[in-house]
Amino acid sequence: MKIIVAVKRVVDFNVKVRVKSDQSGVELANVKMSMNPFCEIAVEEAVRLKEKGIATEIVAVSIGPAQAQETIRTAMAMGADRGILVQTDDTVEPLAVSKILHNIVEAEQPQLVILGKQSIDGDNNQTGQMLAALLGWGQGTFASKVEKDGEALKVTREIDGGLETVSLKLPAVVTTDLRLNEPRYAALPNIMKAKQKPLETKTPADYGVDTAPRVVTLKVTEPAKREAGIKVKDIDELVEKLKNEAKVI
Repeated sequence: MKIIVAVKRVVDFNVKVRVKSDQSGVELANVKMSMNPFCEIAVEEAVRLKEKGIATEIVAVSIGPAQAQETIRTAMAMGADRGILVQTDDTVEPLAVSKILHNIVEAEQPQLVILGKQSIDGDNNQTGQMLAALLGWGQGTFASKVEKDGEALKVTREIDGGLETVSLKLPAVVTTDLRLNEPRYAALPNIMKAKQKPLETKTPADYGVDTAPRVVTLKVTEPAKREAGIKVKDIDELVEKLKNEAKVI
């Protein structure tokens, strides 16, 4: 089984995000970037499937600037066999990402595509579903457990009411949730080996995809600062303030 894993380069989750002074977007200059946490989970799951002997090859794919090579190399250090970078400096929206991945899947012919359920920058949660629709494949979104079940894939999904288990006929698309696994740290020897693994560079034009945005960001603003709390003397005062000031009871 060949697996394609999509990975995205985003602002590191430990970094406090700052809005640009002109409110046109988020400040990215001199900001630490890393692999999207949900994508790390996707890579880890693909590697675990390979370690179980279910998968034979893992291809890491990223769409973004030249620096996204670092993200692919990280995936390779975790266990991916090779990488494809679709290089563009444009902000690529989920539909364009899905179309590019669709063409890569058509060329690579994998049996499984694993993606993070969403990126922590856009929070769109759209790419996996769009890709499955374009391919006409079954999809298991928000996966908290993935098991091979004969010729099918059994996926336990996290839903509002609890858990739902679906059986997917391969080929299929799976998007990962937080509780699926705990991503490994790449050991130094594997980081060195990753530098020698093949990485192919393409452009969106190679796949015939127009990355022009369909949505225009008018303004980005920080959320309003929370007001300081106050101390109350007793329960009666607390109830009075909840009732007359906060108006929640």
